[in-house]
Amino acid sequence: MAAKSENIGFDPDLLRNKYREERDKRLRTDGNDQYKEVEGDFKYFVEDPYVDKIEKSPENLITEVVIIGGGFGGILAASRLRMSGVNDFKIIEKGGNFGGTWYWNRYPGASCDIESYIYFPLLEETGFIPKHKYTNAPETLEYIGKISEKFNLSENAIFQTEVKEVVWLENEGLWKISTNRGDDIRAKYVVHSNGPLNRPKLPAIEGINDFQGHTFHTSRWDYQYTGGSSKGNLENLKDKKVAIIGTGATAVQCIPHLGEAAKELYVFQRTPSSIDERNNSETDEEWFTKLKPGWHNERRENFEGFLTGNFQQKDLVNDGWTEIFRTILGSIRSSAPSKITMFFWFLGGLFTRNFYKKGIKNYLTDKFISHVGEDNLMNKVEMVDFEKMEKIRARAEEVVNDPNTAESLKPYYRQFCKRPCFHDEYLKTYNRESVTLVDTDGKGLDKITEKGIFFDGKEYEVDCIIFATGFEVGTEYTRRSGYEIIGKNNLSISEKWKDGLVTYHGMHCRGFPNTFFFGPAQGGFTANFTHSLDEQSIHLSYILDKMRKEGKNYVEASEEAEKNWVNTVIEKARNMQAFQESCTPGYYNNEGKPNTSPQNNPYGGGSLEFFSLMKKWRKKGSLDGLEVQSNSFN
Repeated sequence: MAAKSENIGFDPDLLRNKYREERDKRLRTDGNDQYKEVEGDFKYFVEDPYVDKIEKSPENLITEVVIIGGGFGGILAASRLRMSGVNDFKIIEKGGNFGGTWYWNRYPGASCDIESYIYFPLLEETGFIPKHKYTNAPETLEYIGKISEKFNLSENAIFQTEVKEVVWLENEGLWKISTNRGDDIRAKYVVHSNGPLNRPKLPAIEGINDFQGHTFHTSRWDYQYTGGSSKGNLENLKDKKVAIIGTGATAVQCIPHLGEAAKELYVFQRTPSSIDERNNSETDEEWFTKLKPGWHNERRENFEGFLTGNFQQKDLVNDGWTEIFRTILGSIRSSAPSKITMFFWFLGGLFTRNFYKKGIKNYLTDKFISHVGEDNLMNKVEMVDFEKMEKIRARAEEVVNDPNTAESLKPYYRQFCKRPCFHDEYLKTYNRESVTLVDTDGKGLDKITEKGIFFDGKEYEVDCIIFATGFEVGTEYTRRSGYEIIGKNNLSISEKWKDGLVTYHGMHCRGFPNTFFFGPAQGGFTANFTHSLDEQSIHLSYILDKMRKEGKNYVEASEEAEKNWVNTVIEKARNMQAFQESCTPGYYNNEGKPNTSPQNNPYGGGSLEFFSLMKKWRKKGSLDGLEVQSNSFN
């Protein structure tokens, strides 16, 4: 056990106890059930405020490929298919245009915390130059439009349409896609690219229907009410009292604009986010235009290398993300092997003692562990985490004038219990006299009244309540996607996955032929999500191109391949439960009820290892593990 040291300026034992206390006061028995689905009386929270609804007659058509979702995953799938010669496809998107999470999340200050030069896919293909190191929502939508224009995607789109059910028609060898517009669309292949951050959720607070003022969710920002745009200038709020519920990544970005505009702003916080420096900068176009061909993938892989524990001589991205891992790796580099493929990239599993005891031997040789000492190694890396979070807490104390407010804004949990945030204006906002932080100390709110929000014996009367309460993450597939999938022999995807995820490479699922799932499930997860989506799009286009050249029209994972892949995921899975249980509740640990099924994890070897595995699979050229046929359907 690490002892208190005068050199480090803090007591590790006290911090461990503090972290535990802060977690315990936030634990709830209802987990994800503390949130309401946006349906019935709450359906207006998911209505599209950005375009007028178009009226159209139901469509009845047959196409080769249907892509469900028009975010980055959907347009990447479509773009890669177009590149490979597939032009007979439709993209079904419930929004009024392409964009996915960026279409919906247009709140003021919306921006990306991953460097734009790696977050934006297909940069070499489009020649687009991002204006800043970190992009914002308007530029992201602009770039998505550039991709759409380059690959003529709009002509294949069916907008303002929501899929309600996808059913396999055995006699036809087609999928029938039913929509809320009465469409009957049939396709040989279906790509499910719904995305994890599109369907908002609301807190199940007593009286949520009683409030007589204005309400909306951050992912459906009401600029008619607030005025302004995603750049800010919310002039209509100058005489309004506003409450915002939530202080996660979205709230961190929009609160500075609300604080600047509103007559009064009340921020209701259950758990503070960690706020590090952002330090955005303009793009040096001369540097950008001189980058050599292949730079984009090299830069993406360099970033991913740091996040998966592969120490490299040069940090091409050099941002807050890579700094975290450079520090960790640097602390053990002097005595560690040259390549330590640790599972750093998700939820900070590195920082739990049980993780070390049960997982680290997969990466470090027994000789090295014996030389350094297992306990010493655990303590050393844990100390790096403590030191980093101490700096985060010190920054809050330095920036925020009121000592009590500053203390409430200090995060007492390990680095990756929640998504790290990077912002230069958020903490300063609490120095405004018009801004009040209402720290619920982990309890959440008591109730919502006709006039406002009631907490701890006080009613906060407001004109508007904004919900920054996140999205459907960690809930069952049908709740997140909004539709059911019925495969062979009337098997539903809910039934198939009721005891845990079952896939081949995270993309195929036996019983659901000619179906491709996009996302991190049993695949390569990365903080730079578009990198993973691009890799899946490359994989998809390869398989369909290979089948077309061989005259095949049916593909399904074999029973053996699916079983073996699930076993691989389980064998590669890291023991994350102990770490997740030690964390304060949030969507990373399923609101304090962490996933206990190892097969529900992404691929445990890390994203780069997974991408390499898929590349070798394609290079082999035999479509191993897939049953590919040329069927004649009635």
